[in-house]
Amino acid sequence: MIVALAGGVGGGKLADGLASILGGRLTVIVNTADDFEHLGLPISPDLDTVMYTLGGIANAEAGWGVAHETWGFLDQIARLGGPTWFRLGDRDLATHVLRATALRAGASLTEITDQLCQRLGIAARILPMSDQAVRTIVHSLEGDLPFQEYFVARKCEVPVTGFTFEGIAKSRPTAAVKDALEATDLEAIVLCPSNPFVSIDPIVSVPGMRQLFIDAGVPVIAVSPIIGGAAVKGPAAKMMRELSFEPSPATVAAHYRSLVTGLVIDTTDAPLAPTIEAMGITVHATETLMKDKSDRKRLAEECVAFARSLTH
Repeated sequence: MIVALAGGVGGGKLADGLASILGGRLTVIVNTADDFEHLGLPISPDLDTVMYTLGGIANAEAGWGVAHETWGFLDQIARLGGPTWFRLGDRDLATHVLRATALRAGASLTEITDQLCQRLGIAARILPMSDQAVRTIVHSLEGDLPFQEYFVARKCEVPVTGFTFEGIAKSRPTAAVKDALEATDLEAIVLCPSNPFVSIDPIVSVPGMRQLFIDAGVPVIAVSPIIGGAAVKGPAAKMMRELSFEPSPATVAAHYRSLVTGLVIDTTDAPLAPTIEAMGITVHATETLMKDKSDRKRLAEECVAFARSLTH
């Protein structure tokens, strides 16, 4: 079995590749610190992106939401003077309504996510990092911003100075997360190419999570979201520059230094391998840009083989 940590589009793509070769032997722990409430509905953007991607219904062009979306609900919200900065499509809306109904009835986020995944025919297990609410606050030169206001409403244009995860001290890994990380047949933990600061950090910051990784006693590898000094998608490279770091796989390696034993980087960045290996992290260089499903599967196969090589 493999456990993957993911958040957002890049994480969803590699998780999809891993699911294509592992099926039910894959568990994906997903960031929920960018969750928020909008129009009275609980929205879980990263959970939904991973779920839609593995369920084969993701909007590939937009990178978020559901394919073949329609916008009647949002159009009527606009007509009635409501907020339209966060785009909720008609098909996507069904997920949020069912989630809200289940949570009000006493279900946990883990339970309703399981139900939705089963209905989409997803063999892999998709788990929220915690059932307790954690919310990313972006510290910026213009003050503190809730993550979705920074990411969607402000389009990541505000320079960042740091991040806080509100509620993290009261959060805990769920029983399902513990079961996955304590499984006797666990082979490796894979950190997908998601933003290290706002996608992976919240997961590993849940109290007790790092110890579960240590106690698992398996290789922990990460895939760099930075290729040739740029992020494939999202603000990771921009955040690095604003935090006075060079956007590079070496920066990713330094950030993950106490956590990972291996790092997958793009062949473009292969000259950085000696620098990264000097940190005690083994490097595997390959083509990491996932343009289609065959790329996802190939990269997933290489990640699993790389992790297994570190076992020996």
